[in-house]
Amino acid sequence: MIIIVFALIFMMIGHHKAAENKSKIPESTSSFLLQYMEDPKIDGDLLQIHTKEKRYNENLILRYSIKSEEEKEFFLNQTFYGVICQVSATMIKPKISKNPNGFNYRRYLESKEIFWIVEADENPLQNCKAESKSLLTTIKQLRFSGIRYLEKNFPIEIASLSAALIFGDRELFYPDVLEDYQKTGIVHLLAISGLHVSLLIGMVYYLGIRAGLTRQFMLNCLLLILPIYVILTGATPSVIRAALMIFLVLFIKKWDKYLHLVPVDAISLTFIIYVFIKPMIIFDIGFQLSFSVSFAIILSAQQVLIEHQNSWIKLLATSIVAQLAAMPFLLYHFFELSLIGVFANIVYIPLFSFVYLPAVYFLFFFQLMFDKAPTILTFLMNKIITIFNKVISWIGDLHFAAFVPGKPNLFFLLFYVLIICFIFYIWETKKGPNWKKKVLGLFIILFTIQPIWNWLRPFGEITMIDVGQGDSILIHLPFRKGTYLIDTGGTVNFNKDKWRQRSKPFEVGRDVVVPFLKGKGITTIDKLILTHGDMDHVGGAVSIINELKVNEILLPSVANPSDAEHRIMKLANKKKIPVRKVFEGNSWRNKYGQFYILAPEKNYVGERNGGSIAIFAIIGGLTWYFGGDLDIEGEQKIINNYPNLNIDVIKVGHHGSKTSTSEEFLKKTTPQIALISVGENNRFGHPHQKVLNRLDEENITIFRTDIHGAVTYRFFLGKGTFLPYFP
Repeated sequence: MIIIVFALIFMMIGHHKAAENKSKIPESTSSFLLQYMEDPKIDGDLLQIHTKEKRYNENLILRYSIKSEEEKEFFLNQTFYGVICQVSATMIKPKISKNPNGFNYRRYLESKEIFWIVEADENPLQNCKAESKSLLTTIKQLRFSGIRYLEKNFPIEIASLSAALIFGDRELFYPDVLEDYQKTGIVHLLAISGLHVSLLIGMVYYLGIRAGLTRQFMLNCLLLILPIYVILTGATPSVIRAALMIFLVLFIKKWDKYLHLVPVDAISLTFIIYVFIKPMIIFDIGFQLSFSVSFAIILSAQQVLIEHQNSWIKLLATSIVAQLAAMPFLLYHFFELSLIGVFANIVYIPLFSFVYLPAVYFLFFFQLMFDKAPTILTFLMNKIITIFNKVISWIGDLHFAAFVPGKPNLFFLLFYVLIICFIFYIWETKKGPNWKKKVLGLFIILFTIQPIWNWLRPFGEITMIDVGQGDSILIHLPFRKGTYLIDTGGTVNFNKDKWRQRSKPFEVGRDVVVPFLKGKGITTIDKLILTHGDMDHVGGAVSIINELKVNEILLPSVANPSDAEHRIMKLANKKKIPVRKVFEGNSWRNKYGQFYILAPEKNYVGERNGGSIAIFAIIGGLTWYFGGDLDIEGEQKIINNYPNLNIDVIKVGHHGSKTSTSEEFLKKTTPQIALISVGENNRFGHPHQKVLNRLDEENITIFRTDIHGAVTYRFFLGKGTFLPYFP
């Protein structure tokens, strides 16, 4: 009855929260009364901060483009706490994902009860008045000051690590270093968790007892310190989980010294209380990983882990348990799992526990007390961090150590959970003489079932990926008989003053195309076809080559390759990837597709778009034309050379520019479907209305990435269907 009552209560809470989880601020609002809730994130000339609109009591993300280097320096050293500010700003909706498996920023913010981004027109601290300081504001101010203090007094390697381990802030890390931690599966070590909270509690309790204070007094102190510590370290789900668990244990012990709260009950009560107060937190990946991993380790501690006497073996077993518990969540959200992370943890957990954590605390408090940390210790610590960061970088580049089966659907997700539960059950009970072989067999099934399905999958697809103002088309044949990527999209970055430059600017290849491919379990590109050297077509190629295995690169046979093409050829040579210059008459084929190069002519001389690779293909029961940015003159040559060319699907040239896709070309080739890869509200005005009119006059169905998002043609046995991401 208790279970049924609680289930009904939580169902009603969830239903109510889902119904209430919407904005109350009118869309026409342009003036806001804001209270800042967190430290600002300043990246280049962009300031971003979590804030609350006081009149509507609603959370917002505020963005502001910093106007000068002096203004940036002001913001870096200025606290945003303790004031209420009147700010003029424009409300915009957060971006949504326009590709399958893409990051949906709008949904992410909605899970945090944030529905709008407001872009400020003026300095967000310009019209402010002080408010009475609360304990919460004082603690947050202390956190901000502590992070800035570390940044000013220590080398960046020590400052970034100290900010993460003491205050739970990773903003000081170089993006590449943080990415290496993520790739190797040890980024959890940078999060404040049970280890840090236990260390703090143990240290404070020990010092209090040694100072002559009573146990009861110290118990009361710890109950007061824990909430303060949670706020001081950023109140992330892992901190809240660890602190709340310890708080419950201490609280029950305070009221009844004979009553003990066992760990499994502590984490269960913590989960119930946390979800009761904040139901939307279940969508947070940090919450999911923290509770799943901690729960698995707690359950394993009494049966699985206790049997290992050797501390290294026990550490390995703990790491395996943690990775298994995290696996379904990591694959669902990030599509990959670091296989080497199990072994990396064996090295880095002791390093963090016995070297990094004590050292950063010692250096921080020594600096506070004497205004000068020991030079030799600072030097040694800096060297150690630098060396081990290089090791992480090297491990992160081992692509074979990553398990990338793609984003699991509901069936595979349930399958993973079931197999993992079976592994834990057999490992714990050890029933039968061959229990180790059973566990090994289940491990093999766990890591092979989805990759085997990927290889045996009889469906093929052609997807025009939404890369904004650029081109990228994936051709993925059945049974993995061919995976071809035509262009990679690209971001044109204009030269900016150094202070304006972002630490990790958006890059289409890395941030859109690679996640899209990994979400499908694709780690090998058989042919990377770069139609011509413009950045909106080849700008993402470097990321593709670095992140995935590329078997061959096709470039147009032109007399004067662009600078981007030269960089790609240099990188390909370094990685021993063959590069082939193709021209009219080249072709390849297999059981599921035929591909013919129609342009350019060999050693083409002329304007770059006119030298685009143009491909005629027969795939999935249809004929296709992929022409890059080939101009009208190039199209004329094709219909002159191939007067009987018949096309079912045309990739409209040059994003719908009036310089391509001529009326004569359409009449001669008679396509039925037109694909236009174009950026939303692009500054070029693509697609041009004249081109759209030509397509309409020929009764051609149009799919556009700016309207439909990614467009996929999925086929089976020569028949298929077009599936726009936005119907």
